[in-house]
Amino acid sequence: MIYLDYQATTPLAPEARDAMLRWLDGPDGVGFGNPHSPHRYGRQAAAAVELARDRVAALFPPGGTVIFTSCATEAINLAIRGCKPVRAGRGIAASAIEHAAVWDTAEALPNAFHPIAVDREGLVDPAAELPADVGLVAVMQVNNEIGTIQPVAEIARTAKAAGALLLCDAVQAAGRIPIAMADMIAISAHKLHGPKGIGALWVRDGLTLEPLITGGGQEGGLRSGTLSPALCAGFGAAAKLAAERMEPDAAHIEALWTRARDLFDGWTLNGSETARWHGNLNLRQEGLDVARLLSDVRDVAISAGSACASGSGKPSRVLQAIGLSDKMAKNSIRIGFGRYTGMDDLELAAAAINAAARTQGL
Repeated sequence: MIYLDYQATTPLAPEARDAMLRWLDGPDGVGFGNPHSPHRYGRQAAAAVELARDRVAALFPPGGTVIFTSCATEAINLAIRGCKPVRAGRGIAASAIEHAAVWDTAEALPNAFHPIAVDREGLVDPAAELPADVGLVAVMQVNNEIGTIQPVAEIARTAKAAGALLLCDAVQAAGRIPIAMADMIAISAHKLHGPKGIGALWVRDGLTLEPLITGGGQEGGLRSGTLSPALCAGFGAAAKLAAERMEPDAAHIEALWTRARDLFDGWTLNGSETARWHGNLNLRQEGLDVARLLSDVRDVAISAGSACASGSGKPSRVLQAIGLSDKMAKNSIRIGFGRYTGMDDLELAAAAINAAARTQGL
């Protein structure tokens, strides 16, 4: 099986797995301690959590606090529902290509919701005027479907000038490129070769939130519940490795991208070719039956869009937002590669995908 679905999740780094194992030890070890307990077992577990927090914090800009959550979706919900402007009833503006965690949360609230249009490349105009009532702007740094990299620094200035906070979904950016400055930033461990089941919300110093989950008051009172030292340790190890490998990983992915553009000559690229994370290749061919193609290449793991929306049968909202018709959106596939993708893997997969497309007369 060749894995080319890095936007959905990434393989667990061996270093992250090793870091987790100690904190899964049974009664004969020390790893089972509750990090919120005052005795030695608890203090050891707490030290592991804080080391992990420091390692994850190193991915973010300076001047903020890392709050561990169960996932990026929870982090995004905490940011949106917990920030003062939204709680005060002010409007929410979000780019038209935001992840469902942002889009659906904003739509579920009684606040006015203002979609921000993108161009055919999938880019937000950072100078676009915001509605007067907006108190929170949400723009992701790297899109999960088409890889578009937004001008977050410029958008942050526009939001600040309008008196609004900026939330950045940096799930696809973290560990790959430097994370842009915002008021709140959400990331997920399993998108940077860490374990599933843990994410983080970075909150700028001086900003206060109301918790969604109450109880024991853990995570500075913002997210009650016992933390898993194993998940935290795995997250921390993956973050440390990502920071250390950012340049060589990017060089490897650039080589894969360059080869992939040759291998898929004749396919149309969805989204920008330049303002884009090059580990994301979203392609289409007119008349392509994607369901049939996916069935014909069962030994290659690729996607027809976001894993979070797979099986819905609906055209991609992201592809519609960049001007594709429903038909063109449904003629599209997403190929994602990364640190552990070999050039031979990519070439074998491309041969299988192209052969399957040819059987459809394309």
